[in-house]
Amino acid sequence: MLLSQLHWFLVFINGFLYVNGFYIPGVAPVAFKKGQKIEVKAVKMTSTHTQLPYEYYSLRFCLPKNGTIVYKSENLGEVLRGDRIVNTPYEVHMAENIKCRLLCHKKDEPINWSVEESEKVASRIEHKYYVHLLIDNLPVATRYINPETSDTSIEQGYRLGFMAKGKAYINNHLKFLLKYHKYNHDSYRVVGFEVEALSVDKDEMVFIDDSCLLPSERQIYGVDAKPQLVNEESGTRLFFTYSVEWGESDISWASRWDIYLGMGMKDVQIHWFSIINSLVVLFFLSGILTMIMVRTLRKDIAKYNSDDILDDMVEETGWKLVHGDVFRPPPQRMLFAAVIGSGIQVFLMSLITIFVAMLGMLSPASRGALMTAAILLYVFMGLIAGYYSARLYTTLKGKQWRQAAFLTATIYPAVVFGTCFFLNFFILGKHSSGAVPFSTMMALLCLWFCISLPLVYLGYYFGCRKQPFQHPVRTNFIPRKVPEQVWYMNIYVCIIMAGILPFGAVFIELFFILNALWENQFYYLFGFLFLVFWILVVSVSQISVVMVYFQLCGEDYHWWWKSFIVSGGSSVYILIYSIFYFFTKLEITEFIPTLLYMGYTGLMVLTFWLLTGTIGFFAAYTFIRKIYAAVKID
Repeated sequence: MLLSQLHWFLVFINGFLYVNGFYIPGVAPVAFKKGQKIEVKAVKMTSTHTQLPYEYYSLRFCLPKNGTIVYKSENLGEVLRGDRIVNTPYEVHMAENIKCRLLCHKKDEPINWSVEESEKVASRIEHKYYVHLLIDNLPVATRYINPETSDTSIEQGYRLGFMAKGKAYINNHLKFLLKYHKYNHDSYRVVGFEVEALSVDKDEMVFIDDSCLLPSERQIYGVDAKPQLVNEESGTRLFFTYSVEWGESDISWASRWDIYLGMGMKDVQIHWFSIINSLVVLFFLSGILTMIMVRTLRKDIAKYNSDDILDDMVEETGWKLVHGDVFRPPPQRMLFAAVIGSGIQVFLMSLITIFVAMLGMLSPASRGALMTAAILLYVFMGLIAGYYSARLYTTLKGKQWRQAAFLTATIYPAVVFGTCFFLNFFILGKHSSGAVPFSTMMALLCLWFCISLPLVYLGYYFGCRKQPFQHPVRTNFIPRKVPEQVWYMNIYVCIIMAGILPFGAVFIELFFILNALWENQFYYLFGFLFLVFWILVVSVSQISVVMVYFQLCGEDYHWWWKSFIVSGGSSVYILIYSIFYFFTKLEITEFIPTLLYMGYTGLMVLTFWLLTGTIGFFAAYTFIRKIYAAVKID
């Protein structure tokens, strides 16, 4: 029976593979006439070494011809990501090639960077910064050939420059390699945007008006090439040039993102292996736990419901003995209800965001859409969180519902906002575009206090008017003494034991998510993430039920807080792995990037603890109500 269920479940989830490849564009396709101008925009500069993004014009690059920098209006997610989309002086026209063109200044008037400006550029090059451009909402990509393995990979953006013998050289010539798909006889669509970034010394260039002649390809890529040095001692004189090369392609407009998403598709087999392995372990564990728990519970319930003369002896041990205390309200009931309410909010936000992203509605073409959706969903889920938090609070005999509602609406956002506000000072000190502007902070506060907070209060209002959750047994007036517990029921031991299985379920996806967050990669395998999410829910629920059952068998009825804390035990493993990832995978050495990583990791761990702790609590709560409803209580 178990193998049959597993077979059909695997057949069902196999459909998600096709969902993974399904792409709903984030914007409508744009058709261009031949010769029509296509705007080239700059997004930002990024580095995996510093994790501090910068605006394109934070360095003295060529300005647009009219000298006016125009910032594109951005959504909330784009601003929080550090995107600052601006116009550039590059002129590109549909299906028209450009051999080589001087970008700005005259042929006898190169750009002069001062010593300070040169040092700034050299520092960015040393930290391996990438420049990100857009054409028709399509990000630029670079083909990078590993000199050791000769493997070709696709990188987002192009490298600002390179280091050689301790000196910095800037890539001052961009060769745009563009692809178009012919929509009809006179309409074209952009379906590819790559760049070859070259470093060419100004003395190697020959100019004819605003056109230029570069050294031969042999010289550019060979040992005889003379790249453009960034002189940190006396300043730098250089030219910026570019060329454009168009080519027709069979790639459709809807498939033009495949080259970027393909960066993760080579790891699909790893995802499938991880998920199938987790499912097999989960199903067999479920079978074992079901047999043990059902048999044990059946024996217990049969004994407790027996009219045998030995009833009194039976009742001296086991989980039935604490029936008069098992539903006794925990200490800090208001805080407990607030924490569970926040967990519900995080759970619903995560579930809906992943589901919508799995359907392709939050495609990478809509930059910042995923983060914007997550924030808005969290805000509007305050209504449901307030409702269930209120019902739990009234069940625990709480009376101060207004204070409880305020705590529910503020406890988690306050920690997140406070941490981000603290880190923002350090980002501001580095003049990074990753610093959240004051206006955006005010917008977030308005979402919090003007929408989320009232919705939580509204949820509390309706929740308090509903009947509290019904318990199958009454609570005694005098609490009973809890006997000394065995060593393995110590809360720290329980956390370590309970966290292993859920962490094993999310480990592989966590690795890819961390790569997307810190290694400047796309993550778009939300079909896999959706499956992993439900594996996590089931595994946490099972572990929570088992832990609470053994706790009650030890006549310890203080399960409320413990079920929440122990169920979040996988967060400890996530914290340990994140620290391991930092030291083994990332190349961060400076204080501020380290502080940012640890700060955001702390928020991630807290969020995951809230999520899994809430799942575990409701699983344990449902289990306890079921088993005590099944026995006869005199």
